[in-house]
Amino acid sequence: MYLFLIPLLIGFAFNWASAFTDFYSRRFGERSGRLISFITRNILGIPVWVIGLVLAFRGSAPSLFIPSPVTDILGWLLVVTGTVPMFWGLAFLGRRSFRPTRQDTLVSAGIYKYIRHPIYTGVLLEFVGGPLLHPMIPAVIACALGWGYIYVQARLEEFDLIRRIPSYRQYMDRVPRFFPRLRKK
Repeated sequence: MYLFLIPLLIGFAFNWASAFTDFYSRRFGERSGRLISFITRNILGIPVWVIGLVLAFRGSAPSLFIPSPVTDILGWLLVVTGTVPMFWGLAFLGRRSFRPTRQDTLVSAGIYKYIRHPIYTGVLLEFVGGPLLHPMIPAVIACALGWGYIYVQARLEEFDLIRRIPSYRQYMDRVPRFFPRLRKK
């Protein structure tokens, strides 16, 4: 029942390793650094943790609660709503989202005016909506671990972004990490 944890945690670890583009580029050269980040994120990271997530959702386990139309609607609303900041963020980042380099520039337009990590915001929303649609213990565990993974991943990426894009530090002071401010500072 808990075998999903193996690919889930391995994928998270590789994804965390992808957040060190500056280190890899300085240590092994720009081209190799890009390649290491690309492989750890897009081949060994995201696909592997997604497999773990799928296994968690496909496994059979007792339900934590009986789904109702309300939980189904709320779950789908969160999942669909989560795709909006993800695709909006990807549209503004372009290839930087999957092939970071030391020459990247700060993106602070569009959704990035309001939140620093819209792709992760979308994933966080989906990690809440998923268990509402499939309220089994493995799904809840996978999504709870996913929240922790996202927080660590964002922190690691920010450390790397400060090194690669010095203006990122001031951007961090102005723009919240995952959810927009309701009031101006």
